[in-house]
Amino acid sequence: MKLNKHRIQPLLLLAAALFINGCAHVQSQPLFPQAPGMCSYTYRNEFKKDVPGTLDQIKALGITDLEFSSLFGQTAAQMRQWLDARGMVCSSFGVGYDDLFKKTDEVAANAKTLGAKFVRVAWLPNRQPFTLELAKQTAAEFNRVGKQLREQHGLTFCYHNHGYEFVPHGDGTLFDVLVAETNPQDVSFELDILWAHFPGADPAALLTKHGSRFKLMHLKDLKQGVKGDLSGKTSVENDVALGTGQIDLPAVLIAARKAGVQHYYIEDESPNTITQVPQTIAYLKGLKQ
Repeated sequence: MKLNKHRIQPLLLLAAALFINGCAHVQSQPLFPQAPGMCSYTYRNEFKKDVPGTLDQIKALGITDLEFSSLFGQTAAQMRQWLDARGMVCSSFGVGYDDLFKKTDEVAANAKTLGAKFVRVAWLPNRQPFTLELAKQTAAEFNRVGKQLREQHGLTFCYHNHGYEFVPHGDGTLFDVLVAETNPQDVSFELDILWAHFPGADPAALLTKHGSRFKLMHLKDLKQGVKGDLSGKTSVENDVALGTGQIDLPAVLIAARKAGVQHYYIEDESPNTITQVPQTIAYLKGLKQ
């Protein structure tokens, strides 16, 4: 059969146009389509004064998933009532190191009352500078309490890095030792991307390296020009809106999705949350792939 070139040419042009439009459509898909969660520490000052009003403020931003770092003088039951009334949830409950080990059952009871599935610790008191001996001691403690939370209470324990764990060791760091020395079924991790970047680690590379060990994430960014170290400390003024700092957020979010991170919480420790949090949310909504 002889093909008519006058008919083929328009078809080829149409096919090319459809292909280009299809590629453009794929490239314009949201990189972060879900709503982020919020770490209560972002609004710590507001929560201390008015818990219900602060929950309303957060919900008005389109956020319903919370990680509480404190009960702010309230009972877990009262907090749960306020959450339920607003259609909000607490997925993670952060506590201090001493409470985790000295009040494990109480911590677990509060977490379950809140509806949380995760119990998180974010600081190791008196373990800076971090050493190999301390890393192994900490891992053993985490294995023990993580097993107790899982077996007796059905909860998942997560450790939140804070920067001082990234002391070089072998081909990696002491954070890698913490991961390697802990039992995956009893100990998971919350990646704070600022406190990974600050000591010189690459958050995206960590997600690729340790994959499903990371269940939770703190979304935050570090002010341009700030140099980090292993102290685990920096001025709260150095927390800036996502996309305005040093961290390659698109690379982090792509790696986090592949790793299977379950909850992403905005944490902005700065005194500028009124302007920065909406800017952060707009940045996340505007990311395309």
